[in-house]
Amino acid sequence: MQSKTLGGLPVKKGLRLSDILVTVLISLVFGVVYHFWASVYSLFKPLFPEAGELMYGMWFAAATLAFLLIRKPGVAVIAELAAAHIEVLFGSGWGLNLLLYGLIQGLACELVFAAFRYRKTGAWVVALAGAAAAFGSMFMDFYLSYTDDYALWMFIYKYSMRVISGVLIAGLAMLALAKALERTGVTSLLNPASSKDYAALDDARNG
Repeated sequence: MQSKTLGGLPVKKGLRLSDILVTVLISLVFGVVYHFWASVYSLFKPLFPEAGELMYGMWFAAATLAFLLIRKPGVAVIAELAAAHIEVLFGSGWGLNLLLYGLIQGLACELVFAAFRYRKTGAWVVALAGAAAAFGSMFMDFYLSYTDDYALWMFIYKYSMRVISGVLIAGLAMLALAKALERTGVTSLLNPASSKDYAALDDARNG
Protein backbone atom coordinates (compact mmCIF):
# COMPACT_ATOMS: atom_id res chain seq x y z
CA MET A 1 0.00 0.00 0.00
CA GLN A 2 1.36 3.38 -0.94
CA SER A 3 0.50 6.10 1.53
CA LYS A 4 0.02 9.80 1.25
CA THR A 5 3.15 11.80 0.59
CA LEU A 6 5.64 13.24 3.04
CA GLY A 7 7.49 16.29 1.78
CA GLY A 8 6.39 15.48 -1.75
CA LEU A 9 7.97 12.03 -1.62
CA PRO A 10 5.86 8.90 -1.82
CA VAL A 11 6.18 6.65 1.19
CA LYS A 12 4.94 3.15 1.88
CA LYS A 13 3.07 2.39 5.08
CA GLY A 14 2.02 -1.17 4.27
CA LEU A 15 3.98 -4.33 4.84
CA ARG A 16 6.67 -5.12 2.32
CA LEU A 17 8.22 -8.51 1.77
CA SER A 18 11.30 -7.42 3.75
CA ASP A 19 9.07 -6.42 6.67
CA ILE A 20 7.38 -9.81 6.66
CA LEU A 21 10.71 -11.63 6.45
CA VAL A 22 12.12 -9.64 9.36
CA THR A 23 8.96 -10.30 11.35
CA VAL A 24 9.25 -14.02 10.69
CA LEU A 25 12.94 -13.93 11.65
CA ILE A 26 12.09 -12.26 14.96
CA SER A 27 9.30 -14.78 15.47
CA LEU A 28 11.69 -17.65 14.82
CA VAL A 29 13.96 -16.44 17.60
CA PHE A 30 11.07 -15.91 19.98
CA GLY A 31 9.51 -19.25 19.06
CA VAL A 32 12.67 -20.92 20.35
CA VAL A 33 12.68 -18.70 23.44
CA TYR A 34 9.02 -19.48 24.06
CA HIS A 35 9.74 -23.20 23.89
CA PHE A 36 12.41 -23.06 26.57
CA TRP A 37 10.70 -20.37 28.64
CA ALA A 38 8.42 -23.04 30.15
CA SER A 39 11.45 -24.16 32.18
CA VAL A 40 11.93 -20.63 33.56
CA TYR A 41 8.21 -20.48 34.32
CA SER A 42 8.49 -23.77 36.23
CA LEU A 43 11.49 -22.54 38.22
CA PHE A 44 9.48 -19.64 39.60
CA LYS A 45 6.38 -21.67 40.44
CA PRO A 46 7.65 -23.06 43.79
CA LEU A 47 8.54 -19.60 45.15
CA PHE A 48 4.95 -18.73 46.11
CA PRO A 49 1.47 -19.49 44.75
CA GLU A 50 1.23 -18.68 41.04
CA ALA A 51 4.69 -17.08 41.06
CA GLY A 52 5.26 -18.39 37.53
CA GLU A 53 2.77 -15.80 36.31
CA LEU A 54 5.42 -13.15 36.86
CA MET A 55 7.35 -14.75 33.99
CA TYR A 56 4.35 -15.14 31.69
CA GLY A 57 4.89 -11.87 29.84
CA MET A 58 7.76 -13.31 27.81
CA TRP A 59 5.16 -15.20 25.79
CA PHE A 60 3.84 -11.89 24.45
CA ALA A 61 7.23 -10.38 23.64
CA ALA A 62 7.42 -11.29 19.94
CA ALA A 63 4.47 -9.01 19.17
CA THR A 64 5.77 -5.94 20.97
CA LEU A 65 9.42 -6.21 19.91
CA ALA A 66 8.56 -6.89 16.26
CA PHE A 67 6.30 -3.85 16.21
CA LEU A 68 8.91 -1.65 17.88
CA LEU A 69 11.42 -2.62 15.19
CA ILE A 70 9.10 -2.36 12.19
CA ARG A 71 6.19 -0.17 13.32
CA LYS A 72 3.66 -1.18 10.70
CA PRO A 73 0.09 -2.46 10.84
CA GLY A 74 -0.20 -6.22 11.11
CA VAL A 75 3.30 -6.84 12.46
CA ALA A 76 2.26 -7.59 16.04
CA VAL A 77 -0.32 -10.21 15.19
CA ILE A 78 1.88 -11.85 12.52
CA ALA A 79 4.84 -12.00 14.91
CA GLU A 80 2.94 -13.56 17.79
CA LEU A 81 1.13 -16.05 15.58
CA ALA A 82 4.34 -17.03 13.77
CA ALA A 83 6.18 -17.49 17.07
CA ALA A 84 3.38 -19.77 18.25
CA HIS A 85 3.79 -21.84 15.07
CA ILE A 86 7.51 -22.19 15.76
CA GLU A 87 6.76 -23.29 19.31
CA VAL A 88 4.37 -25.93 17.97
CA LEU A 89 7.02 -27.13 15.52
CA PHE A 90 9.33 -27.61 18.50
CA GLY A 91 6.86 -30.14 19.81
CA SER A 92 4.61 -28.22 22.14
CA GLY A 93 1.71 -30.34 23.26
CA TRP A 94 -0.65 -27.36 23.18
CA GLY A 95 -1.17 -27.70 19.43
CA LEU A 96 -4.08 -25.72 17.99
CA ASN A 97 -4.80 -24.06 21.32
CA LEU A 98 -1.32 -22.57 21.31
CA LEU A 99 -1.94 -21.07 17.87
CA LEU A 100 -5.18 -19.58 19.17
CA TYR A 101 -3.30 -18.09 22.12
CA GLY A 102 -0.78 -16.59 19.72
CA LEU A 103 -3.49 -15.15 17.51
CA ILE A 104 -5.48 -13.61 20.35
CA GLN A 105 -2.42 -12.25 22.16
CA GLY A 106 -1.01 -10.74 18.97
CA LEU A 107 -4.38 -9.29 18.05
CA ALA A 108 -4.69 -7.71 21.50
CA CYS A 109 -1.32 -5.98 21.03
CA GLU A 110 -2.26 -4.99 17.50
CA LEU A 111 -5.46 -3.31 18.71
CA VAL A 112 -3.51 -1.16 21.15
CA PHE A 113 -1.03 -0.01 18.50
CA ALA A 114 -3.90 0.58 16.08
CA ALA A 115 -5.69 2.69 18.70
CA PHE A 116 -2.70 5.03 18.56
CA ARG A 117 -2.63 4.79 14.75
CA TYR A 118 0.75 3.06 14.89
CA ARG A 119 2.47 6.35 15.67
CA LYS A 120 3.14 6.01 19.38
CA THR A 121 5.82 3.74 20.80
CA GLY A 122 6.32 5.31 24.19
CA ALA A 123 6.70 3.30 27.36
CA TRP A 124 3.11 3.52 28.43
CA VAL A 125 1.79 2.52 24.98
CA VAL A 126 4.02 -0.56 24.82
CA ALA A 127 3.21 -1.38 28.43
CA LEU A 128 -0.48 -1.16 27.56
CA ALA A 129 0.10 -3.55 24.65
CA GLY A 130 1.77 -6.02 27.01
CA ALA A 131 -1.14 -5.75 29.41
CA ALA A 132 -3.62 -6.22 26.55
CA ALA A 133 -1.86 -9.42 25.51
CA ALA A 134 -2.21 -10.66 29.09
CA PHE A 135 -5.94 -9.99 28.95
CA GLY A 136 -6.01 -11.86 25.63
CA SER A 137 -4.42 -14.91 27.22
CA MET A 138 -6.86 -14.59 30.12
CA PHE A 139 -9.72 -14.67 27.64
CA MET A 140 -8.35 -17.89 26.18
CA ASP A 141 -7.96 -19.42 29.66
CA PHE A 142 -11.56 -18.51 30.35
CA TYR A 143 -12.70 -19.83 26.96
CA LEU A 144 -10.95 -23.15 27.57
CA SER A 145 -12.47 -23.35 31.07
CA TYR A 146 -9.07 -23.26 32.81
CA THR A 147 -10.46 -20.75 35.29
CA ASP A 148 -13.58 -22.64 36.31
CA ASP A 149 -12.20 -23.76 39.67
CA TYR A 150 -10.77 -20.43 40.72
CA ALA A 151 -12.25 -18.45 43.54
CA LEU A 152 -12.64 -14.79 42.68
CA TRP A 153 -9.67 -13.74 44.81
CA MET A 154 -7.43 -16.35 43.16
CA PHE A 155 -8.57 -15.28 39.71
CA ILE A 156 -7.72 -11.65 40.45
CA TYR A 157 -4.47 -12.58 42.19
CA LYS A 158 -3.23 -14.79 39.35
CA TYR A 159 -4.16 -12.60 36.42
CA SER A 160 -2.99 -9.42 38.10
CA MET A 161 0.49 -10.91 38.17
CA ARG A 162 0.16 -11.92 34.53
CA VAL A 163 -0.82 -8.38 33.55
CA ILE A 164 2.11 -6.98 35.54
CA SER A 165 4.39 -9.43 33.77
CA GLY A 166 3.01 -8.36 30.41
CA VAL A 167 3.70 -4.73 31.26
CA LEU A 168 7.23 -5.36 32.51
CA ILE A 169 8.52 -8.05 30.15
CA ALA A 170 6.55 -7.67 26.90
CA GLY A 171 6.26 -3.93 27.39
CA LEU A 172 9.10 -2.14 29.12
CA ALA A 173 11.80 -4.79 28.73
CA MET A 174 11.15 -5.11 24.99
CA LEU A 175 11.19 -1.32 24.65
CA ALA A 176 14.60 -1.25 26.32
CA LEU A 177 15.79 -4.07 24.05
CA ALA A 178 14.54 -2.27 20.94
CA LYS A 179 16.36 0.91 21.96
CA ALA A 180 19.52 -1.06 22.63
CA LEU A 181 19.29 -2.64 19.18
CA GLU A 182 18.73 0.77 17.60
CA ARG A 183 21.92 2.06 19.24
CA THR A 184 23.90 -0.78 17.72
CA GLY A 185 22.60 0.03 14.22
CA VAL A 186 21.23 -3.48 13.78
CA THR A 187 17.73 -2.20 13.15
CA SER A 188 18.84 -0.25 10.10
CA LEU A 189 20.15 -3.52 8.66
CA LEU A 190 16.92 -5.32 9.46
CA ASN A 191 14.76 -2.63 7.92
CA PRO A 192 16.99 -0.46 5.71
CA ALA A 193 14.28 1.77 4.25
CA SER A 194 12.39 2.34 7.48
CA SER A 195 13.25 5.98 8.12
CA LYS A 196 10.69 7.32 5.66
CA ASP A 197 8.09 4.93 6.97
CA TYR A 198 8.76 6.01 10.54
CA ALA A 199 8.50 9.64 9.50
CA ALA A 200 5.25 8.95 7.68
CA LEU A 201 3.77 7.30 10.74
CA ASP A 202 4.90 10.12 12.99
CA ASP A 203 3.68 12.91 10.73
CA ALA A 204 0.17 13.98 11.71
CA ARG A 205 -0.40 15.30 8.19
CA ASN A 206 -0.50 11.69 7.02
CA GLY A 207 -3.56 10.90 9.05
